[in-house]
Amino acid sequence: MTQIQIFEFSPFAENTYVLWDETRQCIIFDPGCYTLEEQNILKKFISDQALQPVRLINTHCHLDHVFGNPFVVKTWGIGLEIHEGELPVLGSFERVCQMYGIPFHDAQPMPVNFIEGGETITFGQTKLKVLYTPGHSPASISFYCQEDGFVIAGDVLFQESIGRTDLPGGNMDTLLHSIRTQLFTLPDETIVYPGHGPATTIRHEKEYNPFL
Repeated sequence: MTQIQIFEFSPFAENTYVLWDETRQCIIFDPGCYTLEEQNILKKFISDQALQPVRLINTHCHLDHVFGNPFVVKTWGIGLEIHEGELPVLGSFERVCQMYGIPFHDAQPMPVNFIEGGETITFGQTKLKVLYTPGHSPASISFYCQEDGFVIAGDVLFQESIGRTDLPGGNMDTLLHSIRTQLFTLPDETIVYPGHGPATTIRHEKEYNPFL
């Protein structure tokens, strides 16, 4: 069974996820750890749980989801994986940090692998189906675990809200289409783990999300 640890990092209150199974291999999604203290929190948890990070994946590449990429790559020697369509967003990291007045110390690593919607990725004994869910960003991807009934959704769908679409590459119609065709087709009891805020379920969002 897949276990999930959630960390809320940076002033953006971004959710970083660590997933692992009985093999102790783990995957790190969207490391938003910005400060040294936050980096140490992530490092200590992985050490205390005797986990072996084997994959680093960004659901999308907005700055709050990638702050910790250099730290993870340097600390555990694993490469970054994203959808190829997010490369322009990743490439704008330094410029966007400057625009927000946020100091940065390390350049973003280049991806070692591109992930496409429709494929299945693995770590340990766990399989995750990749869902192509653009709209909040040009090529956001979500990750569905059928066996354990959850989806890592990035900033596509929140509890009674949806991702913003006013950033470069965002599009409201595209986002709504992604949610309706990729997420709302999952079983109603599927737990949604978003990029910000609390977890929710597909059923709850079908019934109560005012944007849908």
